[in-house]
Amino acid sequence: MILNFGIIGCGKIAERHAGLLASGAIPGAALAAVCDLQPARAAEFAARYGVRAFTDPRIMAADPAVDALTILTPSGLHALNAEELAEFRKPLVVEKPMALTLEDADRMIAACARHGTRLFVVKQNRFNRPVMALRAALEADRLGRLVLGTVRVRWCRPQNYYDTAAWRGTWAQDGGVLANQASHHIDLLEWMLGEPESVNATATTALARIEAEDTAVATVRFRNGALGLVEATTATRPKDLEGSLSVLGEKGSVVIGGFSANELVTWNFAEPLAEDAGVMAAHGRNPAEPKLGYAHAAYYTHVVDCLRENRPALVDGAEGRKSLALLVALYESIATGRNVRVGDPTPNCRLGRK
Repeated sequence: MILNFGIIGCGKIAERHAGLLASGAIPGAALAAVCDLQPARAAEFAARYGVRAFTDPRIMAADPAVDALTILTPSGLHALNAEELAEFRKPLVVEKPMALTLEDADRMIAACARHGTRLFVVKQNRFNRPVMALRAALEADRLGRLVLGTVRVRWCRPQNYYDTAAWRGTWAQDGGVLANQASHHIDLLEWMLGEPESVNATATTALARIEAEDTAVATVRFRNGALGLVEATTATRPKDLEGSLSVLGEKGSVVIGGFSANELVTWNFAEPLAEDAGVMAAHGRNPAEPKLGYAHAAYYTHVVDCLRENRPALVDGAEGRKSLALLVALYESIATGRNVRVGDPTPNCRLGRK
């Protein structure tokens, strides 16, 4: 049985999703239709992949030839899209971040629960082979008591990147480097180190002409006593440097580098195991195929497996909300200049607000 996806939003990220779904790289999945409010863009995308074009997501969702929906609209529209489509009871795959406010995230989760609709949040970096190896080591308690986790996003986004779409870099629809580019890495930091307790963050708009920040740093205190560091910028010049993750514990250290936490750099343990000798070869980096992205392909394969076998998703609405709670706390700290407890009200956070 093939699960036929309909994509909503034909922007830049849609090229990767559509390309993978249409290529046959994901067993049991295919691209059936695309939708965009701009008729010309929808028509161009549809012609490129040989599928049907729509300009109304509800009409596409009602089409019996479409089995599941992938929401790739601007971040500030995710909640609206999910709420209005949940009633069709077709699985929803929503790009990161799932929403820009916790209120919106809660409405999405409630709407899907009310209609019995499966909700999946795209966190494809969790499926990177080095990341999966680190997660397995943590679950086996190989690192012992956790001490410090660090994520670094040092990417280059020149002004023409922001100028390609009016919503980019705006508070209402996007946010800055933390909400957009670094949201995957912030998710990984929390997934590895556990529940965050409080944050202290500062940010600036160094080079980009946008409303939100292009550079931020933050410290995070976790409930287990570990500390976290977040460094994120799109002001790296002249090109991207890294998207890395490191976790240090009393019994070991793991560092994952590469562009998007996809290359194992360090795998050191006080109590080495025989299988450690083969970790670099087996899990040191993602495979080169499919060319449009191993992690996204692995993510979609996971979605298909969950639906076929009625298994829980690695990142459903509730799990996606966790990193969003950390994200809004970071923005509250930036706005107030104060330490903020994760989960407390964030009246000064500008993310998702006009």
